[in-house]
Amino acid sequence: MECRVKWTGDGMSFLAETGSRHLVTMDGTPEAGGKNLAPRPMEMLLAGTGGCTAFDVVMILKKGRHAITGCEVSLLAERAETEPKVFTRIHFHFRVSGNQLKPEAVARAIELSKDKYCSASIMLGKTATITHDFEIIED
Repeated sequence: MECRVKWTGDGMSFLAETGSRHLVTMDGTPEAGGKNLAPRPMEMLLAGTGGCTAFDVVMILKKGRHAITGCEVSLLAERAETEPKVFTRIHFHFRVSGNQLKPEAVARAIELSKDKYCSASIMLGKTATITHDFEIIED
C-alpha cells in the first residue's frame, strides 16, 4: 500500500494521492493556518477506521447470508490533551438495518471486526480504549 501527500502551497492544505489513484484533500483550522476547506488529517484517520469496520460488518453479515440492507457507524473520539494528541477513547455506535437480523449475528460481526479484521481499529486500540454498541433497525 502506498500514498503520496503533497502540500498545495496554500495555507495548510494538502493533497493525498492514494495507491488506488484517488485524491483526497486535507486542510487545517484557521487557527493553524488552514482555511477549513477539507477534513483534518485526524478526522480522515477516524473516518477511515469507521469505513474499515463498517466494511467488515457488512461483509461478514452478507457472507452469513443475513438480510442486511444498511449499515452506519458513528464514531465519537477523545484525544489526549498534550502532544502527541493521540486518540484515547473511541466509541463506535452501529445502526444495522435489515430483515429479521439476529442480535447475536450482528454482535458477532462487530466482534470479529474488532478482534480480527479491522486493522485500523486494532491499530488505534494500542492508544485508545475502544467501545462498541449497536442497534438493529427492522426494514
